[in-house]
Amino acid sequence: MSPRRTPEDWIAAASMAALCLITMGNVAVRYLTDRSFAWTEEFSVFLLVLMTMAGASAAALRDTHIRIEFFLKSGSEARQRLLALFCAALAAAFFAVLAVLTGRMAWDDFRYGETSMGLGVPRWLYTAWVPALCAVIALRALSVSLARLRRR
Repeated sequence: MSPRRTPEDWIAAASMAALCLITMGNVAVRYLTDRSFAWTEEFSVFLLVLMTMAGASAAALRDTHIRIEFFLKSGSEARQRLLALFCAALAAAFFAVLAVLTGRMAWDDFRYGETSMGLGVPRWLYTAWVPALCAVIALRALSVSLARLRRR
């Protein structure tokens, strides 16, 4: 049985596909013409961040983030449960704080009219997605911990 696909899965897959297409297009143009698309590097960085955050959200929902299984699986059932809850709560707190801090950064980009170096577009168009996805990751981690508490 395959796992249910989430919006984060689709965002990550679309980001990866777009990243592959623009990178391959840039390589082909550079090889054939000795020129380069100036916008590809800037947009590639945005797509990499978007893909990473969407993947992290999907991993939080499935409770498959990297962790040291030795400590999680050793000990009694109650200890395993407590550690799993602690890890989920810590991840939720971390991403909630990160959402606030990156939200302030995006707001500053908007307020001061920062533009990107390569294309000169408003930087907040790139940075506004990060706090939103951090908040989604925090909510996904909280939902996993709440589901684990209900399974008691």
